[in-house]
Amino acid sequence: MGEVERRARPVEKIATGIPGFDIVAEGGLPEERSTLIAGTAGSGKTLFSTQFLVEGIRGTGESGVFVTFEDTPESIRSNVLSLSWDIEQWEADGKWAFVDASPITSEDATVAGTFDLGALLARIRHAASKVGARRIVLDSLSALLTRMNDDIAMRAELQHVMTELKRDGMTIVFTGERPENYGPTTRHGIEEYIADNVIILRHVLVEERRRRTVEILKYRGTSHQNGEFPATIHDKGFLVVPLSAHELTQKSSTKRIQSGDETLDAMCGGGFFRDSIILVSGATGTGKTLMVTQFLDGGIQNGERCLLFAFEESREQLNRNALGWGYDFEKLEAEGALRIVTVYPHAYTLEDHLVRLKREIDEFEPDRVAIDSLSALERISTSRGFREFVTNLTAHIKRREVAGLFTSTAPTLAGGTSVTEKHISTITDTIILLRYIESGGKVLRGVTVLKMRGSWHEKEIREFTIDGEGMHIGEPFQHVTNLLIGPMRHLSEGEESLL
Repeated sequence: MGEVERRARPVEKIATGIPGFDIVAEGGLPEERSTLIAGTAGSGKTLFSTQFLVEGIRGTGESGVFVTFEDTPESIRSNVLSLSWDIEQWEADGKWAFVDASPITSEDATVAGTFDLGALLARIRHAASKVGARRIVLDSLSALLTRMNDDIAMRAELQHVMTELKRDGMTIVFTGERPENYGPTTRHGIEEYIADNVIILRHVLVEERRRRTVEILKYRGTSHQNGEFPATIHDKGFLVVPLSAHELTQKSSTKRIQSGDETLDAMCGGGFFRDSIILVSGATGTGKTLMVTQFLDGGIQNGERCLLFAFEESREQLNRNALGWGYDFEKLEAEGALRIVTVYPHAYTLEDHLVRLKREIDEFEPDRVAIDSLSALERISTSRGFREFVTNLTAHIKRREVAGLFTSTAPTLAGGTSVTEKHISTITDTIILLRYIESGGKVLRGVTVLKMRGSWHEKEIREFTIDGEGMHIGEPFQHVTNLLIGPMRHLSEGEESLL
């Protein structure tokens, strides 16, 4: 095929296999092109690049060549064993080959004057031919550039190497170091100009917490999603969390399930929908955790499996509270009907929490999921990060056609709009408000169904009480106004006559 024909071909993409990234990249990396992975120290450049080769072997059986200019092959093999990536075995199987150009083994550890990379190109071609590779990783070019003193000549040599490898049908990934997260693309200012595509990995300190993101800065000749997308590194490698992964294609069930309280079911027109997301908002002590407990019991009584994620109370506290209301969580867990996962919010980043929650859901395969509370997770995240988290989690739950109940703590005893409500109210299907109400020198509790998508629901505000047997929802408040938005006021006779 001639050079003109090769250039005229539409850009094809190959899947990286890195979870979430191929959605952001709208198919993967452009085939037979060069891609720079740029980032500060610790951003995951080497891991991302290594995973590109790993997933090629595991996913489509494509072999790969790893060219190292910094770490030794022994170090790379050792570093990824914790991820269950057995590079040594893939080498034995003829699927993986190293080209070691690290300073310890390289004859040109420091170079002055003129030089060329012809010998390096020959070594790469030999290794690729030996294993039949079409994926090449060079890690890192910044380490190579620090050993050279002629930037102009080096740029020409690197451009020549990239051109020759692309002519051989190779898809190339190479890494470059950045001096800062939002500064120049690379330290030397050379790598980005020889790359067809540029991907930026960031590891930014935000409000005393580190947050990883991925951004495709340049994708020559093809499309991609724009902006920064949250990412994390977990026990299976690099993972990207794109909002765009969740299209509005989930099915909507008309089947009703019980909330665990007959009166609340009536207020909701017969119960919750099976695949709905319910938000219960209230000040501390209004009964949110009790409503979660009754929601779980409603499922267990119907033979359903239930999963509870608790971020504010320990397992012992949850068991004690449940026993006080007549529910034996320990027994239910022993029987396999219930699983409780308690995690301290600050133990992980929000993206790590998301990975764990989704994994627990996939492994346990529950019919109902409860999170108590979202407010605990909101406190460890930025507003944007929190909304991305909730959007991703709710989409995952809905795809499994599972009912999800989340709690949110209102900022004041009188209620008010919490940050959580503002960020996720449009994502939820049902919103239930629990509020304290002052009347005649007493503090009462009120409950109302503020929203229920796709169904009639009661508009009244009902009084409820809590005792050793749980929640008891009574009759609607009569002849009063401003229950939720201001001081309660009894209606005058004239106002009552207008009702």
